[in-house]
Amino acid sequence: MSSTAAAVAPRSTAQSATSPAANSVRWSEDFEHRNPIDVITTFGTASAFDRNTEIFSEDAPCDHIYVVVSGAVRICKILGDGRRQIETFCLAGDVFGWEIGAAHRFSAEAVNDCKVIRIKRTILFGRAADDAELAHALWALTAAELSRAQDHLLVLGRKTAQERVATFLLDMARRAGSKGCANGSEITLPMSRQDIADYLGLTIETVSRTLTHLEEVAAIALPSSRRVVVSDRSALKRLNS
Repeated sequence: MSSTAAAVAPRSTAQSATSPAANSVRWSEDFEHRNPIDVITTFGTASAFDRNTEIFSEDAPCDHIYVVVSGAVRICKILGDGRRQIETFCLAGDVFGWEIGAAHRFSAEAVNDCKVIRIKRTILFGRAADDAELAHALWALTAAELSRAQDHLLVLGRKTAQERVATFLLDMARRAGSKGCANGSEITLPMSRQDIADYLGLTIETVSRTLTHLEEVAAIALPSSRRVVVSDRSALKRLNS
């Protein structure tokens, strides 16, 4: 059995003296009370990275899984013609560095000053073979990553520029948190407009025009290039539907 398969396999009868029914209760009830992030970070160590610092490069050995504690991280790839595609932005509480193979297919860079926890894959997968709670946490985090990737595929494949930007703003408001202000909810974006363009598969000019249009129709306000006030969440949700 591969290490990845072992990581998500429940304990065998030989490894546990509890009955199958008891194991079923453990998986379905006990683990629901612990955040999967809390489970895996107990095995890691903290590291800090300055803005625009590379955390790992494409084709580098995949020895660790990472959890963002603070700041933001972009997962990206430089294409053969020099264009950049950002696969995702990882914010506090997000996990990155998942790979099936032994090397990273994308690079990871700090968008701003950030702190992450690094956990060795060999430790996680080795212990998960005998730790049902850890195995459950890895399964939950992997499923969440798959769901996120599917949602982003839909954005890139089927949505217009306005729909992509609206989806991005609503997603950032949900993930990064927004604070109330007199005219709506304010989001402080850690990434540049070029980053946003490379994430949404658009040009920076298209992103800027779309944000300006959303401001003109009073869906958002733009106090600065990094601050966005969501004035009409319903209008953005209609574009996101």
